[in-house]
Amino acid sequence: MVHSTGANNPKLSRYVGPDDGLLGNNPYNNHWNTPTPGGRKVCVHAFIGKLKDGSIATYQTLPWDMVGWHSGSGSLGSAKNANNNGYIGFEICEDGLADRTYFEKVYKEAVELCAYLCVLYDIKPEKPYLICHSEGHQLGIASGHADVMHWFPKHGKSMDVFRADVKAEIAKLGSKELLQAVTEISLKVPGGIDIIGWCGKDTAWKAKWVDTLLQKIAKAWK
Repeated sequence: MVHSTGANNPKLSRYVGPDDGLLGNNPYNNHWNTPTPGGRKVCVHAFIGKLKDGSIATYQTLPWDMVGWHSGSGSLGSAKNANNNGYIGFEICEDGLADRTYFEKVYKEAVELCAYLCVLYDIKPEKPYLICHSEGHQLGIASGHADVMHWFPKHGKSMDVFRADVKAEIAKLGSKELLQAVTEISLKVPGGIDIIGWCGKDTAWKAKWVDTLLQKIAKAWK
């Protein structure tokens, strides 16, 4: 389930902490790495936003297969609250919603993340399996938030377009077994590796970076 934060702050450090050297400092220490961020019992599986150098990244905040709490409950009530039991939820850090360059970068990151998760967990890139918060509300399984349909259309995107883009991205990836293997390597190598790149079918890209990968793996074994 795709969410966006609803606040004009694209920095990951606002929501993810403590600083790992890449995130940047949060002087208010009000990140969500607490039992009850802002006094609420909420937690999503990941955030997408800016690192301190301005680049875009995804930070995982829960195991993908752990039930989070990211959408409240809808008109069907808690008994039908499949949004938390049946969905991985992530937040895209909003800016002022008008910067097209920033939007295109986080949109691409979200498409790649969803493609990766769809292959890894056999999720269909279709409605109602891949939805945003506002669509969850329409289905009766999420609270009445507008995200992401208050933002995507400003830049010519909809969830139908998003799902189509995810489906196209899936076609670029290898098998589920390859994704699992690459993920395991990334977890063991300090700093991780480019999971999407190594799971893809671009052999020229892989040939370019294979020496770097082998060096990282060797260092991880020391």
